[in-house]
Amino acid sequence: MTLRSFTLHDQIERNALLHGGCTAFVADGQALTHAQYAARVASLAGGLAGAGIAAGDRVAILAHNGQAYVDLIGAAARLGAIVVPINWRLSSEEVAYVLSDTTPKLLIAAPDMQPLVAGAELAGVRKYTTGPGEDAGTGWSALAGLYLERAAPTPAVIADDAGLLIVHTAAVGGRPRGALLSHRGLLAAAGKSVHAWNLTSADVQVGVLPLFHLAGIGMTLALMAAAGATVLLPRFDPKAVVELIDEQRGSVMGSFPPMLGAVLDAAAAAGSKLRGLRIMTGIDAPDTLARFAAECPHASFWVAYGQTETSGSVSTSPYADRPGSAGLPVEQHTVAIVDDEDRPVALGMAGEIVVRGPMVFNGYWNCDADNAFTFRGGWHHTGDMGRFDADGYLWYVGRSAAKELIKPGGENVYPAEVERALLEHPALSEAIVFGVPDAQWGEAIKAVCVLKPGQTLAAEALIEFVGQRIARYKKPKHVVFVAALPKTAAGGADRAAVKAAHAAV
Repeated sequence: MTLRSFTLHDQIERNALLHGGCTAFVADGQALTHAQYAARVASLAGGLAGAGIAAGDRVAILAHNGQAYVDLIGAAARLGAIVVPINWRLSSEEVAYVLSDTTPKLLIAAPDMQPLVAGAELAGVRKYTTGPGEDAGTGWSALAGLYLERAAPTPAVIADDAGLLIVHTAAVGGRPRGALLSHRGLLAAAGKSVHAWNLTSADVQVGVLPLFHLAGIGMTLALMAAAGATVLLPRFDPKAVVELIDEQRGSVMGSFPPMLGAVLDAAAAAGSKLRGLRIMTGIDAPDTLARFAAECPHASFWVAYGQTETSGSVSTSPYADRPGSAGLPVEQHTVAIVDDEDRPVALGMAGEIVVRGPMVFNGYWNCDADNAFTFRGGWHHTGDMGRFDADGYLWYVGRSAAKELIKPGGENVYPAEVERALLEHPALSEAIVFGVPDAQWGEAIKAVCVLKPGQTLAAEALIEFVGQRIARYKKPKHVVFVAALPKTAAGGADRAAVKAAHAAV
């Protein structure tokens, strides 16, 4: 470690020293204290080092939430290596792209997810399974064999601005970009959550958000920063969530539509008041938030604005403080609103949200041109539009023209990626994709398509076609066929006119 740096490895060692007997994780039916977790991290780091992993090397993981996931992140932190969490909802083609983009030296995959990497180029990549034993004849070794009894290597000498995670964001131009997140940024985000929510070692996270998602990793790191505990659930199960809150005093949870509504339904069915719950955070519809406030008055729902590129939330507040806003900017970060020329706009006016501070990511992996554009003028340009009110609350307004983002159930989907998949169908000549309101998922994907002359195609068949090529959460929910798309003066499809004409669900 360097003189003025504090890394995730330092945090893990600090917890072991000061809170060694307190629970750190409950996963896979087993509870581990902070001291036991630190020992597992050191053990796995020794095995990874023996497998050739060193500072700067990438290690990819494709698995549901479990102890192996957090062990790997801790071990990578000790070695200075970089973890690539892969979204298991992606198609095999998308998974292959993430692997080719990051060129990991080692891949860890759950047995049921190994088919997702069947089409990837894995020559020279060491493959390990989280299953109970080796998969004979397949080239997959047991991850358990990497946990060594001998002493782990000396922690790597790295600065806290070294990369720890590469998290791939939605595909702006048809391909996802890997955001390189540093120890400094992730720990700064964790510290902001500890401060905002008054987290202590007594808090317990309901770890239901997937760890391939920054929200899931970020909340887990926040509980680690507070020396609290995280109970990792491999899948979202509303009944199990209610039991965890009631029986293990789960106090903190993240949520994306329609999770909160399902938890409230399960609690009502069980006669539970969710008394252990203290903090809920995420996004949801106003009527669901009103129900949460009525049924759980002892808890507060926190809204926020952030993105993968900011390592977490750069603004946050209880929803009740200013309903509809994204909260107040967090400490030690500057959030501003600028116009198309990067000039500050007047108070109350809308413009692009730009950010400066330690939580800003290191850049997109292998995307120098994108980084130059994103970091122009000494700011991180989010591509999102917002405004400030007179009291300093940030209001999210929408997406810039360059970032037509759709968020079904909290996931990020860019129209360009869906349009590319749609136009692979031989019957289509044109397609425009955009988001529409959706009661269950918050936002849904709608496609307006033009068929080639003489072609016929059912909407259901086209939706399934897309679902076979990219992650199924990216497929359109609504498809409309039209004779032609309106055009701009330059001759291209007029996206704004298409959205205005077909905004109704």
